[in-house]
Amino acid sequence: MGYLFAVGAAGLWATLGLLYGELTGELGIGPLTVAFFRAALSFLILAPALFLRARGSLRLRGRDLPLFLAFGLFGIAGFYVVYVYAVMYAGMAIAVVLLYTAPLWVVLISWRFLGERIQKETAIALALAMGGCALVAQVYDPGLVRLNGMGVLLGLGAGLSYALYTVFTKAAVRHYRPWTVMFYSLGFGALFLLPLQSPEEVAAALQGEALVRLLLLALGPTLGAAFLYALALQRLPAGVASTVATLEPVMGVLLAVTVRAERISFPQMIGAGLIITGVVLLSLARADAPP
Repeated sequence: MGYLFAVGAAGLWATLGLLYGELTGELGIGPLTVAFFRAALSFLILAPALFLRARGSLRLRGRDLPLFLAFGLFGIAGFYVVYVYAVMYAGMAIAVVLLYTAPLWVVLISWRFLGERIQKETAIALALAMGGCALVAQVYDPGLVRLNGMGVLLGLGAGLSYALYTVFTKAAVRHYRPWTVMFYSLGFGALFLLPLQSPEEVAAALQGEALVRLLLLALGPTLGAAFLYALALQRLPAGVASTVATLEPVMGVLLAVTVRAERISFPQMIGAGLIITGVVLLSLARADAPP
């Protein structure tokens, strides 16, 4: 069952770009509004469940407030906004692949700021991912780079901001339960995004189809995926669960091609494969590393 939960989490995460594309494209909801409602609705759904079942876990120490404020600003508000724009500019397929550079950004951040050493396997994973990014960005064709450069930069920015999400999560779960961390990070993220909203955009988002999509966004790739992945971690080693979760970009690309009729070139497919291979190698290396 652990594998099924991990695959289910990956499948829900893969729908994120699909919902973003529908909300900003077909329904015309602004990226800042989509990001705000993803955080706000997820927080509002999670809050009563925690108040009823685990109220004691919601205690927050004053000295940890700066950590959660930074988490909300960079790991939630920043990540949610940048990824919506990445889907808009680069398309769902490219955005989901570049998002998956996040584990490699974590390695670089840990090396630069935490003094962690880069092992041989990690260096190989980084090299594969960098080569994959070059192919996804189509650096072999300067004209295409100029045409799609902003989308690629936003995709890499989404990967970096998701890496920060991971770093903040690791720091917070040392002292708090995962759902407590999610509760406060979503709440602060929504608060940071609130001043950026316009009444017209908010009113449009609360209408019919848009509201349904936003609720799906909160229940599916945000809360639902986190719940399934937590169940997977209870039944599988963390390294195995994270490796299975690398199915997410594969599923995301398939959804982009089949549902949204996006096109990716053969070199970009090779690049996506290199990035995913690099992430899998990194995940396996971490699973084999001594505690």
